[in-house]
Amino acid sequence: MPRKSQQCCGRNGRVARRDILAGLLATTLLWPAKSTHAAEAVNIGLNPLFLDSDIELLSLLQTYLAAQLARPVQLIKRRTYQEITALLLSGQLDAAWVCDDPYVQHEDQFALLAVPLYRHEPLYETYVIVSEGSRAQSFDDIRNSVHAFSDPDSTSGFLVTRYLLALRHTTPAQFFRTFFFTYGHRNVVRAVATGLAESGSIDGYVWDVMREREPELINKTRVVYRSEKLGFPPIVGLKSASNPALSTAITRAFVEMPARPFGRDILAILELDGFTKADPDLYRGTLEKWLFVKAQA
Repeated sequence: MPRKSQQCCGRNGRVARRDILAGLLATTLLWPAKSTHAAEAVNIGLNPLFLDSDIELLSLLQTYLAAQLARPVQLIKRRTYQEITALLLSGQLDAAWVCDDPYVQHEDQFALLAVPLYRHEPLYETYVIVSEGSRAQSFDDIRNSVHAFSDPDSTSGFLVTRYLLALRHTTPAQFFRTFFFTYGHRNVVRAVATGLAESGSIDGYVWDVMREREPELINKTRVVYRSEKLGFPPIVGLKSASNPALSTAITRAFVEMPARPFGRDILAILELDGFTKADPDLYRGTLEKWLFVKAQA
């Protein structure tokens, strides 16, 4: 089973998580009225990586951040990476959890605020998966298959596979019999597991967590390709942000999660070890792939 804190696991896990949320909400109610009602809400965007399916988790995260920032927090979700990126670039968000592909595309405008630690590293891998009954054993074996991508602006859900095809002097339209976008890594797994697709490109972190939590679904798929480790999708703000102090506070809220009881519970649900600060060099591998694909487009 996935790593969980004692508060969130066991037979009564869902009740315990509701108790945590109730406690957080009670803490919020103890704030001075002025700080709750007078301050503008902090708007934080979330990419459709993994959080979509857990409303309780979103509530925990929202309330935790509001408590740490001492301001109301709105978590903004959209269907695509492009929509969240556009909201951030237009100043409608104070920060966003984006994919590393949009980050490298807008590195001149985005400031790194925090990066997740997965298995004690700020790194993850791309997986290419096939159905359990497939004869494919390698990436080249999925030629002429029906392929499921996650999102056009996803590194693991599109860019890495697109890069592998560019190295082979081909494109998705030429290499695959057909392909489509599911707009969610979980949806890629479902498409391959149910036979809607014969192969798919997915975030390895999502596949690994699903293997722990939904083995009956994951066991209908298997991995035929793993990329090198790349920088984990970061939380970013704008370099031109009008309130640098808020950006600093957002960084602190994420980095200090392991030291906060409720923060530890959120990390356990996410299967993350924490968050850290990072340098843009962490994303050189993603940038090189994006530039290579762009040059051949």
